[in-house]
Amino acid sequence: MDWRPTGGTVNTLLILSLAHKQSTGHLSRTYLYIPMNPYKILVADDDIFTLTSITSGLKKAGYEILSAPDGAIAVQLGLQEQPDLAILDIRMPGMSGIDVARKLRADGRINTLFLSAYSDKDVVELATQEGALGYLVKPINIQQLVPAIEAALKRSAELNELQQKEVDLTDAITRNREISVAVGIYMERFSVNEQSAFDALRNYARHERMKLASLSKELIQESDSRDTLFKAIHCHHQKAH
Repeated sequence: MDWRPTGGTVNTLLILSLAHKQSTGHLSRTYLYIPMNPYKILVADDDIFTLTSITSGLKKAGYEILSAPDGAIAVQLGLQEQPDLAILDIRMPGMSGIDVARKLRADGRINTLFLSAYSDKDVVELATQEGALGYLVKPINIQQLVPAIEAALKRSAELNELQQKEVDLTDAITRNREISVAVGIYMERFSVNEQSAFDALRNYARHERMKLASLSKELIQESDSRDTLFKAIHCHHQKAH
């Protein structure tokens, strides 16, 4: 069987059969393609045919699948299992796909790809406002869906990284007044925003293998070397970008 999943990282196992083939005199070779750390995808659709078709195809493509026939179960599964991405029918009865996406994003930081039988402009705009990473009109086949999933997963990872940076910045500045002051001075000197200033200080501290708090303490103290240190940090930040 020559099955090559497209989702996740793929590891190839080569199994050499030691059974001698009398007809050819050669060892047989069997290749197994096994997905390593496959992405976990939540799929929710009240149409059982669509749900079965999509989940079956995505499993064959190497994804780990969570299946939900309605919005309420989708929320329960999503918050419990924390999938990498949710694929939601936008017009499910009861709890709609929009409602599910809103709940998953607010409580689980789970991003969404929407499916719909309609290409209504208002629906597309609403999905976009709710942070949808993509919108696909049914009927859809797996060959169309997989590239959309891969693009959505990449974008989701980027968004999560940005959100984590914001959390790190807020936590660090809240905990340490000296970091806050040092970030403020850097912002004023080099006309950058708070996130850029924080990144510059943090990355330089890592490069020099010192604590951010220690670096910040040096930066807020009046000394002959302070200007030189600020310039070194700014130069390092520019080279890194």
